[in-house]
Parts: sequence; C-alpha cells; structure tokens
Amino acid sequence: MLLEPIGNELDLTERHLLVLKKVIEEAPIGILKLSEVTGMQNHKVRYSLRVLEQANLIKPSAQGAVPGDAVPKFLEEFEIEFKKISEKISRIQKIEDSIPK
Repeated sequence: MLLEPIGNELDLTERHLLVLKKVIEEAPIGILKLSEVTGMQNHKVRYSLRVLEQANLIKPSAQGAVPGDAVPKFLEEFEIEFKKISEKISRIQKIEDSIPK
C-alpha cells in the first residue's frame, strides 16, 4: 500500500537499466534480440526503448538500438543519485525500526 508505488517505479527502473545495459553491451540490437536476452515481452522492451530514446540514452539505427550521447553523463550521475536514494532508504529504515511494535 504505502510502498507499492515505489516498488513499481523500482521495477520499471530496473527494466530500463537492463535494456540499456544490453544495448551498450550488444549494440546494435533489435527488439526481438533484446526480448530474447532479457526475457522480457516485446511490448515491455519497446516501451523501455522509447523511454531510453527520449532521454538520449539510446539511438535507433537500421540495425537496431545503439548507445546514445547521454550515456556517459547518465552513468556518472546515476551513481551519485543512487547513493542519495540509498541514504534515504537507510533513514526510512531507522524510522521504521524505531516505531513501537
């Protein structure tokens, strides 16, 4: 209930990151191959590709998706943002631990 939306967003983020990882590793790569190597359904791969393309993290090509120009900066900033999120989770866990049961 309270954490469900956060869990859903994390699932989506995980999916996008997995697709991005495979594009970086195996570019150029198409939807069918991405679906095969990730185990995701085609429509989910297609959605992740669209989100990643809008963020300039991938680019379409005739042979399939290739990494976009924004990947290096994204990876640099991702580590910083992920650390901030981890710290927030630690603070929330401390609050939850302090609630009398």
